[in-house]
Amino acid sequence: MKLYHSPQAPNPDRVVYFLRAKGKLDAVELQEVSIMKQEHKEADYRAVSPYSQVPALILDDGTNITESRAICTYFEGIFPEPNLMGKDPKEKALIEMWDRRIELMLFVQFATWFRNSHTAMAPLEVPQSAEAAAKGEKAAKKMAERLDAHLADHAFVAADRFSIADITLYITCGFARVMKWAPHKELPNLGRWHAAMSERGFAG
Repeated sequence: MKLYHSPQAPNPDRVVYFLRAKGKLDAVELQEVSIMKQEHKEADYRAVSPYSQVPALILDDGTNITESRAICTYFEGIFPEPNLMGKDPKEKALIEMWDRRIELMLFVQFATWFRNSHTAMAPLEVPQSAEAAAKGEKAAKKMAERLDAHLADHAFVAADRFSIADITLYITCGFARVMKWAPHKELPNLGRWHAAMSERGFAG
């Protein structure tokens, strides 16, 4: 298997951290794709990922899988332990619920803020929108506060154990540095959770 990724980009990191948490990072061949150099838009890479998405996974039979969550789902299936997506219907639903909330209500909102206001993103987000950036910032910060409240009496994001939802939130907190925002340093419960996740060493 070959995994195309871009270090420090959140969606590729989500998959790499997931594999690392599984102890299976050496099970794939890693190939870097530079998003800032727009290598993901080159013809050779479009043959791998028609929508120019990173990451992309190529299976041994030639099947191409994009979307970080879908790739993680594949790895969950072939590397079932440690379980990161739920062992029964209830766990699966709770973990997916929180993972989707973080993805849609925090990560996507932050990405909208970043893409529409950071100068480095001007060549990729044409045209940038100050209004979209402001809305994204407000929504991301509101969701961070909601997560902080949730973590007041939870050690983990979902199902009372470590899961992909924790990985997605951890990745998003790291990604926030590009806008000089550190929600885990501003919000106490999120900070306690983040410190505990860092101590796990799952991120490297």
